[in-house]
Amino acid sequence: MSGSADRGSRRLLVTGADTFWGGRVAQAFEADPDVEVVVGIGARDPSVPLERTDFVRVSDHSYSTVQRIVSATGVDTIVHTGVMVDSTLGSSRLHDVNVIGSLNLLAAAGAPGSTVRALVVKSSGLVYGATSRDPYAFGETMTRAMPARTPVERSLLEAEALVSDFAHNNPEVTVSVLRFASVLGPDLSTPLSRNLSRRWSPSLFGYDPLLQFIEQGDVVRALIHAVRSATPGTFNVGAPGRVPLSEVAEICGTRLVPLPPWKAELVSAPFTRVGAFDLPPELVMLLRYGRGMDTKRFAETGFDYRFSSVEAIHAFARAIRLRKGAGRPAESYTYQEDLEHFLRHANSVAHRADEPSTPA
Repeated sequence: MSGSADRGSRRLLVTGADTFWGGRVAQAFEADPDVEVVVGIGARDPSVPLERTDFVRVSDHSYSTVQRIVSATGVDTIVHTGVMVDSTLGSSRLHDVNVIGSLNLLAAAGAPGSTVRALVVKSSGLVYGATSRDPYAFGETMTRAMPARTPVERSLLEAEALVSDFAHNNPEVTVSVLRFASVLGPDLSTPLSRNLSRRWSPSLFGYDPLLQFIEQGDVVRALIHAVRSATPGTFNVGAPGRVPLSEVAEICGTRLVPLPPWKAELVSAPFTRVGAFDLPPELVMLLRYGRGMDTKRFAETGFDYRFSSVEAIHAFARAIRLRKGAGRPAESYTYQEDLEHFLRHANSVAHRADEPSTPA
């Protein structure tokens, strides 16, 4: 948000509100009394309960669809969480979601008469890649050492280029891009976290890379902070410290299976097919070289992490043990449109989700 924005009438649009991150960001803003309206869009049903978010299921994120929503709701802030960073969810969707989806969103945000004055984009440290030529820690102004080799990295770079162009062409909009380190958390499922939660986890023979993490709650807090602090620019966001993969595995209670470093994907293919490993190409490079990011710039905006990298690993490991000890998977939420409509609009509901109850 710009510094002159009326904080008491903030109106937000959260893209990817049907995803892990979008749903949790929407939930956080629902609890913020300075936020008047929360609008969420997504291609599927929400994955978490939303109390006062106006959720719109859109089958496509075409310009006309997004522009109509932005125009009708008069949102002043967009939090773009709908960017995909996990290629195992379908590499064919990466370009459509990350590039075309971002392009249409930015066109809607910059359309004539648009009320949008702030844009926060959730990106990833994957834009830096992972090679033998990398610095110890990437700063935001550094470029990757070698061209992008994987579809997810290419799509993220293209999406960030579109955001950069948008910021240049729309100086009245405060644009913040957050590049997150690898995320761990009790509820999040990624190729790396799935491997670490199993009895056996892949590694590359002769390599013990240093890994930087961020806890899932700190990711949501960072996105909220970016909206509230209204600081433009690109920021690396990762918890303090880096931990060798061997130590990560020991904390999580998994045994590393060393694979040939130059044929890892081929050798692991049978294990991947039966669900024993998750090893997309971007993870192979991370398990070889690791990745570190300099996060001083984001700390200078006033953000502090609740978990260091090693603390995030320990918290994740505790959650794994508790879940295995309970002998059941984590509870899931199923969105029911008719029920949501009833709870929001029926006269028989004593206190609707968006109305505070009166104390006795």
